This record gives sequence, C-alpha cells and structure tokens, in this order.
Amino acid sequence: MTKKVWITGASSGIGKATAIKFAKEGWQVAASARRENLLEDLNKNYQNIHSFPLDVVNSDRVKEVFNDISKKMGEIDLCIFSTGTYEPKLEKEINEKQIRDVMEVNFFGTLNCIKAVEKYFKNKKTGHISIVSSVSGYRGLPNSTGYGASKAALINLSESLYLDFKRYNVRVSLISPGFIKTPMTDKNDFKMPFIKSAEFAAEKIYKGLIKSKAFEITFPKQLTIVLKILRILPYWKYFYLIRRLTKQQKR
Repeated sequence: MTKKVWITGASSGIGKATAIKFAKEGWQVAASARRENLLEDLNKNYQNIHSFPLDVVNSDRVKEVFNDISKKMGEIDLCIFSTGTYEPKLEKEINEKQIRDVMEVNFFGTLNCIKAVEKYFKNKKTGHISIVSSVSGYRGLPNSTGYGASKAALINLSESLYLDFKRYNVRVSLISPGFIKTPMTDKNDFKMPFIKSAEFAAEKIYKGLIKSKAFEITFPKQLTIVLKILRILPYWKYFYLIRRLTKQQKR
C-alpha cells in the first residue's frame, strides 16, 4: 500500500528537497506552502506531489487544508512540518515586529499544523509527526533574537509532544539541521561551517524518519556533535567560547 506524507514549507529549501526525495521513493506527497506557483511546478515534474497551498499562520485555513488532504489522498502516515522564516539583517538588534513575525511563522505556524492533525492521529492510534527545528535552538547565539528563540521553542515543544503522543502510539520526532544551503541561509553574511546541500538534508531526513526510531535527526555530524557538547557546558564556559568564536569569524 502506497504511503502518504504531508510536508509544509515545500516550495523551497529543505521542504522542497524532502518532498522530492519522498516522491522518488514512491510516496504520495501532499505539498504545502504559500507560493502556489512553485508547488504547481513540483506537481508538473512529479505526478505524485500534490499541491495544497497554505499559509500556516492562518489556523482555520490549516485545518481546512488538512481536511482537504485527507479527503483527496486518504489516510496520512506522516507529517513533516518544515515551515520557517528568517531575516538575519533584522536580527542584529531587538526588533519587536521581526521577532513576533518569526515566532508567528516558525513556532505558532508549526503549532497550528500540529493542532490540525492532533485528533486525527490520536484517534487512529498510529502515525508520525516530525518537526523541523534547528541546531541554532540548542543555546543562545549572537544576532539570533528571533530565529534562535523560535527554534528553541520548537525543540521544547517536540519533547513535550513526544511524551503526550506516545500514549496514543503516535511517534513524534525532531529534525535539527545545521547549515543547509537554502534561500534562507543565502542571506547570511558570515562563513557557515560544514554547510551542506538541501538534497543532503533530504537524504538524512528520509533515512532518519523511515529507517530509524530515534527521536532526533541531526546533521551534519561534524557540526552537531560540537554544538551538543557546547549545549552541556556551564554558562561561563559556553559564553567564553562563543565570544572567542564570534571574534574569529569577524577577522
């Protein structure tokens, strides 16, 4: 029986590459994003990628779209919520509007999607919800007043949901990428260590979701291992190392 996945943020970057990967593996893919024209291009190139345009900030619309997906595609096995926004130039100072906008899309937009599928999966007592966060959510970083905070919130949310949904035999997992070349990271004006392609990310995501039972899928390992070590350091040592690394980047 053909498996079915719903992917948000599917018009570009990690979401798009992941939609293509699942389509190539024979899955039926419901692809959602705001840019309908890009979703239609995907559908033209891959007959098993189906366009369901959506702005995740609109909670009522999210519910309507998921109901539409269920009616047209039948039983959904997996949801990958990959919506995200990032404006690095506006993160270099405290910009209240920017932070609210980022939280609205990255955190609350993802939360809207999870809420839309909550009863569906709990009633079905099987299925899988995967949430795309970032290693930038592990600890506070310079010039990341909105993006890092939104990703940290998603990490905490995913941990809570794992425990809540496990009682219903529904798997919740967390995807924490490092630097991946996408239209969002193209905005960065600093050197990004161990940066990988969106296709690399899609391969890791597919393998982690389908061939592993791990809660967290993280890549590339060269970066994420370092950041996991930094995550457990006491504050004084962490702040000292980050200040030094930041100074080296500016040279």
